[in-house]
Amino acid sequence: MAGALALGWYSFPRALYKKIDQPLQFSHKVHTGESAGMACTDCHSIGEDGRFSGIPKLEKCSMCHSAPLGSTSDEKILVEQYVTPNREIPWLVYSRQPDNTYFSHAPHVKLAELKCEQCHGQHGASEQLRQLEMNRLSGYSRDIWGQSISRMRTREDEGMKMDDCIRCHAKSGRVDGCIDCHK
Repeated sequence: MAGALALGWYSFPRALYKKIDQPLQFSHKVHTGESAGMACTDCHSIGEDGRFSGIPKLEKCSMCHSAPLGSTSDEKILVEQYVTPNREIPWLVYSRQPDNTYFSHAPHVKLAELKCEQCHGQHGASEQLRQLEMNRLSGYSRDIWGQSISRMRTREDEGMKMDDCIRCHAKSGRVDGCIDCHK
């Protein structure tokens, strides 16, 4: 019985999630490091109206990458397949929320002054993009649930489910109603 439970505990997430590669590799570390010195908000900005730009449009990349800047195959792919033909990169989103949920970065980043790492972890310092682990049933990323199927978190930034938001809001003394996030 214990063996069957252990096997199920191990194999269930592997059966539930399929791994999908991003269309090309990208190094946040190269862009935010000493050579480029960019900040998260240089590409992922919040407009005057409070809207978050999310994944940057190709025009942001094209400003610097009209020709390959490095010698990697991904740099060549970026320029030849996306920049030159002016074709948007079909990035996969790790943090897409359910359709019945409204989330705005503006109050979290501008008013509460939360750092990106508080919710997204060290993604901004990554050398390369990891595979998207997509739930075969719901279509959502494993990042929403978190890495542990038991929901026993090992890091503060693990998971983006409603109870993760409620826990953070309670810790900071925020009391919100359902309508604040579910519109």
